[in-house]
Amino acid sequence: ALCAREGGKHIPDGVAEVREAVDFCRYYAAQIRSEFDGPRPLPGPTGERNTLSLRGRGVFVCISPWNFPLAIFTGEVTAALAAGNAVIAKPAEQTSLIGHYAVTLMHRAGIPADVLQMLPGDGPSVGAPLVNDPRIAGVAFTGSVATARSINRALAEREGPIIPLIA
Repeated sequence: ALCAREGGKHIPDGVAEVREAVDFCRYYAAQIRSEFDGPRPLPGPTGERNTLSLRGRGVFVCISPWNFPLAIFTGEVTAALAAGNAVIAKPAEQTSLIGHYAVTLMHRAGIPADVLQMLPGDGPSVGAPLVNDPRIAGVAFTGSVATARSINRALAEREGPIIPLIA
């Protein structure tokens, strides 16, 4: 109903959003079990020992669009959380109530509030300062190509290690 009221979706499309959001949660839960279960040996062509260990990077910003306000929002957030990161979620300003409700449900499900926070607002006044904050270790973004390029340039100009952008 909230997808219909705030996002302008028909009820069947809202139900599909919920189903897709649940699919994302199940998918990333499975990924945790298969990919983050400890160091994994890699082939060593010259006899050396190589291992791959996956771990979180820090705080990720997840910026999601208005057209799939629950599914993509949930997918970005759960992927970053599953990888061991804390998340600041910034939903599209047109659908911030949907994002708020999703975060509320995630907190009720057991995700600690200090690991997942939501910050509503528009791109220039909220999204851009988040992307430019030196404490941010990565960005997941779904939206326009122009905005993705702008985020990419902003991250590339930061000093220090390369900041991942999933766009």
